[in-house]
Amino acid sequence: MSPIIAPSVLASDFANLQSEVEMLNRSQADWLHIDIMDGRFVPNISFGLPVQEAIARHAQKPLDVHLMIVEPQLYIEQFRKAGASLISVHYEACTHLHRVVQQIKDCGAKAGVALNPHTPVSVLEDIIADVELVCIMSVNPGFGGQKFIQNTYSKIEKLKDLILQKNSPALIEIDGGVNQQNAPELLKKGADVLVAGSFVFSAADPEKTIADLKNVAY
Repeated sequence: MSPIIAPSVLASDFANLQSEVEMLNRSQADWLHIDIMDGRFVPNISFGLPVQEAIARHAQKPLDVHLMIVEPQLYIEQFRKAGASLISVHYEACTHLHRVVQQIKDCGAKAGVALNPHTPVSVLEDIIADVELVCIMSVNPGFGGQKFIQNTYSKIEKLKDLILQKNSPALIEIDGGVNQQNAPELLKKGADVLVAGSFVFSAADPEKTIADLKNVAY
């Protein structure tokens, strides 16, 4: 089964955002991954609701919105209205995670939970059955182009075991440092969704790079 490919728009050329989105529409990408950063939860600011709305106007594929922000519960409905099909919040940012997951579902989006590299997958034991996606950060969140963290492979295996044990519908998404070299092993360990940013957008032929990831052998 082919992986779901979700190119991260954060790595695109913002001066030509419409043409970048149109390229993704033509490509074999399945989702568009949208990184929202507030400069508080992570040490960087990316873009917010107006840019997401602009992307949504041109996108023909689901928007996979990753909220790297504090107090995400204050903005869930707004990101849904701005075109999000799937909204992921960070475990580390939610004091009342179950409530936030239900909030995402109640507004009509699919719910995801993201984990920073230092957070063990065991913290999801009591919520895993209620989410459609778990995003494992394979770099420290905040900046693109970072080096892949090797412990990610072990986390995928543990998460896959938990998903099966709890009969959860959750897909496993890997975000950070994904490329043609590590993609086969990520999929072999149990990943379902590959987020690729600079690897796609810095390529000479982004559409071919996406196709190669989509059709990777493992």
